[in-house]
This record gives sequence, C-alpha cells and structure tokens, in this order.
Amino acid sequence: MIDLHFVPTPNGHKLSIMLLETGLPHRIVPYNLLAGDLRTPEFRAISPNGRAPAIVDHDPIGGGPPYPMFETGAILIYLAEKAGRLLPAEPRARYRAHQWLMWQMSGLGPMHGQAHHFIRYAPDPPAYAVNRYLTEAKRLLSVMDARLAEAPYLAGDEYSIADIACWSWIRAARAIDIDIADYPALADWFARVGERPAVRQGAHVPPDNHQLQSGSRKMPVTPEQWAKLFQHDMQGRPYTEPEA
Repeated sequence: MIDLHFVPTPNGHKLSIMLLETGLPHRIVPYNLLAGDLRTPEFRAISPNGRAPAIVDHDPIGGGPPYPMFETGAILIYLAEKAGRLLPAEPRARYRAHQWLMWQMSGLGPMHGQAHHFIRYAPDPPAYAVNRYLTEAKRLLSVMDARLAEAPYLAGDEYSIADIACWSWIRAARAIDIDIADYPALADWFARVGERPAVRQGAHVPPDNHQLQSGSRKMPVTPEQWAKLFQHDMQGRPYTEPEA
C-alpha cells in the first residue's frame, strides 16, 4: 500500500494520475495548504522540503520498513520502476522520457508556478514580474509544441511519465489566461492524454474543499492563509507560528 500525501495542485495530480495508471494500491491522505498542514514535524519527516505531494510506500522496492519519498520527478521514476510501466525499454526513448521529465521539473513547473503566483495570488503584482513569467510560460509551451509536432508523445511513440508530469501543468494554463489552442500539436496531445481513464479520474481526485479550488482567477487568500501557504507575510517577513 502506498500513502499519497496529497494536495489538489498540478503536482498532486501528477501522482494521483500515475498511481491510477499503474494500478498500484494506494490511499489518499489529504492536506489543507491554507491551514498550514504541511508545517508539522510529522509531515516534514516524510518531505524534508515541506512540500506536497509526497508518498510513503509500505511495501517498498527492496523490502524493509516503509519508505517515504518527496519530489514528484523522483517519485514518478520510482513508481514506474516498481510497476514496470510508463518508462520505455528502448534506451533512447527511455532517456528522452527522463529528459522531458527533468525539463518539466526545472522549467515548465517552476516557471508556470511563478506565473500563477504573480497573476493569481500577489495582491499588487509588479508588471515586470507578470510579464517575465508569463512570457517564459508561453515560450516553454512553444518548446513543447515543437516536440509534439515531431512525435505523438514526449518520449516518442510511447506514453510515459514525461507526459504525466506535464499534462496537469498544461491543464492549469487556463487559470493564467493561456489558450493552448495557440499551440496545435500540444493541444492535440493534451486532448488525447486527457481521454485516458486514469487521467480523467486522477485529475478529479476529490479536493479537500479549501479555497485553492475556487474557480476565480484571483485567489481570495487572507493574510493568515498567505503566511501559512508561503511561509512569509505579504511584506516578505518570515512567518512564525503563534504559540498555542
């Protein structure tokens, strides 16, 4: 059994989709970002960086005690190796899958994440920051579109963990007013991947009903929620949990 320590974000949905694609037995352990759930010592023991999602595998590769893992790229590789699925066997395709997975981890996710922060959360975002990250977010979609004009999936002919890693971030592009119809090969890939039963189900894992699930473009976050979510106040000062 694998515990998925989960928040309903693009990174969370990478793993909910992956676990359904592989059929590995798992259960969802939900967290509320705005309540500061990720700041507990118990969660930090699983994820030293204090970020979700993370997993604990109670029947890990190699046996032994339960094995915690953080960082979604590493977890996707682990789950693919455990299940024997979603990493191509052919060496060149396998390493292409690794390359595009690393591209998502180092580029697509962080740059789109920054665009979301300034567009959706920052109360008075500087125009430079919005333009910087939105421009980079669009450039990365162009890179991905060019790749998908060459092959049906990022690794080549096979659907892989690289596609899973990217799909939920592409799904979130609508929240920052990016129309993926402007990227035809990417849009075709997004529709095809989105038709997979595990993707349809995993992308709609029941949320924990906090405000991050609001449909509004600008997220309504109180100063206290902001501090717990970003671990600093709106002036950038470190947040200290009040004593009970």
